Amino acid sequence: MNVLWLQSGGCGGCSMSLLCADTTDFQGHLRDAGIHMLWHPSLSLASGEDVLALLQSVMDGGTRLDALCVEGSLLRGPNGTGRFHMLAGTGLPMIHWVRELAAKARHVLAVGSCAAWGGVTAGGDNPTDACGLQYEDDRPGGLLGADFRSGSGLPVINIAGCPTHPSWVIDTLMALAADGFTEDDLDPLARPRFYADQLVHHGCTRNEYYEFKASAEKPSDLGCMMEHMGCKGTQVHADCNIRPWNGEGSCTRGGYACIACTEPGFQEPGHPFHQTPKIAGIPVGLPTDMPKAWFVALASLSKSATPKRVKHNAVADHLVEKPAIRRTRLK
Repeated sequence: MNVLWLQSGGCGGCSMSLLCADTTDFQGHLRDAGIHMLWHPSLSLASGEDVLALLQSVMDGGTRLDALCVEGSLLRGPNGTGRFHMLAGTGLPMIHWVRELAAKARHVLAVGSCAAWGGVTAGGDNPTDACGLQYEDDRPGGLLGADFRSGSGLPVINIAGCPTHPSWVIDTLMALAADGFTEDDLDPLARPRFYADQLVHHGCTRNEYYEFKASAEKPSDLGCMMEHMGCKGTQVHADCNIRPWNGEGSCTRGGYACIACTEPGFQEPGHPFHQTPKIAGIPVGLPTDMPKAWFVALASLSKSATPKRVKHNAVADHLVEKPAIRRTRLK
């Protein structure tokens, strides 16, 4: 499967993340899966005229393009010309090349939330008129339009994240190479279900504190960060705590609240990332899959039953009280 990777309006963080894929031989891992990287701006040796010749060969049909990966948002400004981002040596804006190459590709992948929704680049007044490949935040459209379908009949595959997890990218490419990926494998926002059908909350090491609503009050505390620290892990679609980053890490394991980086519009939550907005003392962002009244009632019961150990440890930066030792045998 021939893969072409372009970088548009972004920081390059998704490529940096890709290098942390859980493999001792990154190139060999791709090769064994039948994936051939035609070109990547950071990982390939070719540059200049060689790359332009490759792009032209794809356009002329001389080189098959199975998967076009785009990293970074698409810059349409100024005034729809795209000239804020020109592809060096071509005299043409990047959005021109993306449109033309997408029309040739069997699959089109938005790598990272910038390419998927517009991301951080589209925040604020958005002076560059940045957007995603097929979305502007959660609104279908973007550069290619809501009705776009690649040669395979699929919409743009949104491997959202800021940055995206390396295994989400590798696993998607491997599934496409094996011809084992259909539209049923995409969630309603066209994210691969193998990671987007999970919540960041699943597998979180702070779940005992969450269950008893024993909350952290400052960044170094061990407790649940949903009530006070802005954590959105119970609402956000990703498997970060089931599939740890670099084999062992995640935002919440590192003491940082989940900021919903796989979701459209995460860059502008309407409040500071490290704070939880509340109404009458109740967090606005409650778990998405249960009625708020139920959650409030259960939270009150949970807090009344919080073990002293959990309550004390929640507001400490280390285990102040250890779990009690009890016999577990029935006899």
